[in-house]
Amino acid sequence: MLKLPPALYEEMVSHCQLEYPKEACGILAGRGGVVRAVHMMRNVDQSPISYAMDPKEQLQVMKQMREEQVELVAIVHSHVASPAYPSAHDVAMAFYDVGYIVVSLADQAKPVAKNYRIRDGNITEDGLQVV
Repeated sequence: MLKLPPALYEEMVSHCQLEYPKEACGILAGRGGVVRAVHMMRNVDQSPISYAMDPKEQLQVMKQMREEQVELVAIVHSHVASPAYPSAHDVAMAFYDVGYIVVSLADQAKPVAKNYRIRDGNITEDGLQVV
């Protein structure tokens, strides 16, 4: 279960909405399953069906996280027209043992965010609590 403060949840979802119709992406930092910072990144793919983070931007965020003594707790990205569930491509690109949050904008008035664990091609809903 990943715990996300309401202000950070809003920041994450708002960024996804701003990037629409392209997929948005980012990194969530924290400790002990509690998110302390949202780092939304530029999607270098500029695509409605895929995302890739800018390596330089990602490196800067990882350095900042080390300095702040927090760790990578989740990777977030949006789906602009499909449910909040990892695609086959998402599963193939899941290299870290962290949460994978998918924000669905299929109904733009009611975004849906869900958190998953993806290990060895297996997808398990891991829970996302906004508190």
